[in-house]
Amino acid sequence: MADVTTEQVWEELAKRPFIVVGTVTGQGEARTAGVLPHVADGVVWFTTYARMWKARHIAANPHVSVTAPAHRRVWFAPWVRIPDATITFRGTAEVVPAERMPREALDALTHGLDLAEDGPDGPLVGIAIRPRGDFVTYGIGVPVMAMTDPARAAGRAPTGAPAGDPELTRRAVAR
Repeated sequence: MADVTTEQVWEELAKRPFIVVGTVTGQGEARTAGVLPHVADGVVWFTTYARMWKARHIAANPHVSVTAPAHRRVWFAPWVRIPDATITFRGTAEVVPAERMPREALDALTHGLDLAEDGPDGPLVGIAIRPRGDFVTYGIGVPVMAMTDPARAAGRAPTGAPAGDPELTRRAVAR
């Protein structure tokens, strides 16, 4: 098993330009969506509009799963196929008005654009995902060639955030 640390996984997660968020609809059906994340203070953020299905599903059921893929390849033999590295975790998501998001996250996700006016799907909102339990990794902290061996490539590290930590949520949305 790969020896990965909580800090190492958070650093890798912060580098990811794309993640897949799994939600459950109010009717109990699974859905996934690719989003552009920003990591700040132990919270994974992304933005959407209040009436978009991602926000509606999270409002109905805050339990989510996240997978962050990381393309890996053998630099001297790019034709060699190996699996992508991944970070996967479960978490609790919360819909947050954009004006209550941390300034760092809002600026990073909107690139400083003025989004004061509502869009056709309502106002811009932030989605705050607080990881719970463990990060489950594949290919994080191991050499590329080790990724062909699942026993060496798989890893696990605590997220470092207790499940449903209200203080973490308060700090994240009170900025």
